[in-house]
Amino acid sequence: MDVKHLQFFIHLCDSKNFSKTAAAMHISPSALSRQIQKLEQEANQQLFLRDNRSVVLTPAGKKLLPIAMRILSEWQQYQSQADASENELRGELRLFCSVTASYSHLPELLSEFRIRHPFIELKLSTGDPAQAIDKVLLDEADIAISARPEQLPAKIAFKAISEVPLSVIAPAGVSSFAEALQKETPDWHAIPFIVPEAGTARERANTWFRQMKIKPNIYAQVSGHEAIVSMVALGCGVGIAPDVVINNSPVREKIEKLRLAPIKPFELGVCSLHSQLDNALVRALWDIAEEKNIAN
Repeated sequence: MDVKHLQFFIHLCDSKNFSKTAAAMHISPSALSRQIQKLEQEANQQLFLRDNRSVVLTPAGKKLLPIAMRILSEWQQYQSQADASENELRGELRLFCSVTASYSHLPELLSEFRIRHPFIELKLSTGDPAQAIDKVLLDEADIAISARPEQLPAKIAFKAISEVPLSVIAPAGVSSFAEALQKETPDWHAIPFIVPEAGTARERANTWFRQMKIKPNIYAQVSGHEAIVSMVALGCGVGIAPDVVINNSPVREKIEKLRLAPIKPFELGVCSLHSQLDNALVRALWDIAEEKNIAN
């Protein structure tokens, strides 16, 4: 079994996208497809269900993943010992991000990071994205995935990796305010809103309310964007949330995006203390984020 095939397989398990993995591994999508087919022939099992839009692990693929990761880890350890290299980075790196970012953006960063730096131990914690910068400032995380706020603290370095749109969403089914939403000019004060408690998304929501000349009837202020989508799906109100959270939500079929004036998107990126960029472990992940930003 070719170790390179296992690297392709592990990366594809993270990205679930042939084009992204092919770009990251510096081969063409068709060549990647052939390598995966060879691995499937060796395993005598279909490892992925794939069509033009999605890639899904089969039960056989799920069983192979931990085995492949163990083989690759042991191989990398053997190579390191064989080379007698003293230059490998080692230690613990503390990461913070939202639950959604942990599977929407973090895998693309960490798949390359794990290949380059197999001996760095990652300690990941998740929570309200509005807390990300504070986690770094309070030395509770070395590096975090965060939206860029309107006013970035002077101590914080920020590297953008993606632009995230936001949408106004409503329940797809019956609700107490469905009729009001159908009017050409809705009485927004009669419609309950569910908004982020704090952070960049709340800043964007407040700006949008001012632009729309809406004095919102706020039903709930929620920490965590995933909970906003869930409350909207339950019919509690109209919500404002990032598209990446909406699109990855398990209740996305129960909500709909309203066609209204757009909300200004925000930049998503990695952040750390400027002083921590001299830390080799932080710099290792920062450099990968920088490469991703250039590639975009």
